Amino acid sequence: MIVAVIDIGKTNAKVALVDLATRSEIALRRIANAPVRRAPYPHHDVEALWTFILNSLADLNRERRIDAISITTHGATGALVDRSGELVLPVLDYEFDGPDQLAGDYDAVRPPFGETGTPRLPIGLNLGAQFFWQQKRFPADFATAGAMLMYPQYWALRLTGVAANEVSSLGCHTDLWNPWTSDYSSLVDRMDWRRLMAPVRPAKDRLGPILPELARRTGLDPQTPVFCGLHDSNASLLPHLLSDRPPFSVVSTGTWVVSMAVGGGRIELDPARDTLVNVNALGDPVPSARFMGGREFSLLTEGQPQEWGEADVTAILARQVLLLPSTQQGSGPFPHRDAQWANAGDLTSGQRFAAVSFYLALMTATCLELIGGDGPTTVEGPFAQNPLFIRMLAAATERPVVASETSTGTSIGAALLAFDGAAARSKGEQTEPPADPTWGDYARVWQLAVQA
Repeated sequence: MIVAVIDIGKTNAKVALVDLATRSEIALRRIANAPVRRAPYPHHDVEALWTFILNSLADLNRERRIDAISITTHGATGALVDRSGELVLPVLDYEFDGPDQLAGDYDAVRPPFGETGTPRLPIGLNLGAQFFWQQKRFPADFATAGAMLMYPQYWALRLTGVAANEVSSLGCHTDLWNPWTSDYSSLVDRMDWRRLMAPVRPAKDRLGPILPELARRTGLDPQTPVFCGLHDSNASLLPHLLSDRPPFSVVSTGTWVVSMAVGGGRIELDPARDTLVNVNALGDPVPSARFMGGREFSLLTEGQPQEWGEADVTAILARQVLLLPSTQQGSGPFPHRDAQWANAGDLTSGQRFAAVSFYLALMTATCLELIGGDGPTTVEGPFAQNPLFIRMLAAATERPVVASETSTGTSIGAALLAFDGAAARSKGEQTEPPADPTWGDYARVWQLAVQA
């Protein structure tokens, strides 16, 4: 079976063809996904994305016949649509700080961390804060809404005409979902939003075939099924839920680096350090932590060569060149600290790349520690291709790390929604903690410097 996966990330949007027989991507289309910075507020260019999606489906279907469509997107995003399915307000960019203007009012109505597993986050990172701000600032438009949709299901609606919601996006630091009762939170009832919430459907539900006019435009079979879809980090986790034996951890890397622990040690989560409870595609709570690692990597390496040699690594370990958190503030395990370098004079580009890779690995190790991570750690996405990140993560956690073979675990996981067979174990090269003690020593020095 060939599944077309629509994968809307914060930085890039993709449509990938996944061959379920081989669990591999066989074709890919990609564009940059930049917000539109104009009135009434910064928002996602959904019409440009829609054109890209339809053109990609048509193009890819000429290469290989598409049997099904699945959807995965970044979190902290939702859509307000009227009864005909049209947007009543633009889809807000979660990096817009407008919701902070009503932070005091929102804090008075949002549920506590113990109810939702959602930490209080700045800007629009709590989707409930976005909806609250939109209702207060645009009451007339908000009053015309017929449904509140999570972002994957907005695209599913455009493809099928069927309105739905799904738990992995509802449970992604939104304040909207109670993972312990598998129901909407008290905020939803307090704000009288339950009447707007589209029915909750499992991620692997077939919402319907593609709409007839879209079949004509793309050349797809009119009976091509569209699956409900899920949150991108949970798409990365899904293959491991279906195949791996707990305890294990999964690190999904992209704009955000999201660490998720399955069957790990029991630990009390600290919402002040950006730990949270995600809800996986099967509906179960998953201790999680995250930081904006992909964004940090882009900022730290912009205009710099990304080439390195073992001599660069040896120099960084010997000199103990440290990058301390946080390059991107406002989220992550050290949300209020200013980044600083130690022992960093006269770095070559290769040495700088090594130090940045180590920093990202040590931030990830901190996240795993905060959520009780145990067992092997699988890294999905771009960071899986960085051996320095992988080796330092193994050193810092003192556990094996598996670098996923797939270029993006989100596409494979989303495609599995269309799969009814037995799950195969995840693949990838396993790296054991380095025998050279200087790696572990470096990790401990970094950790002590952060604690100090």
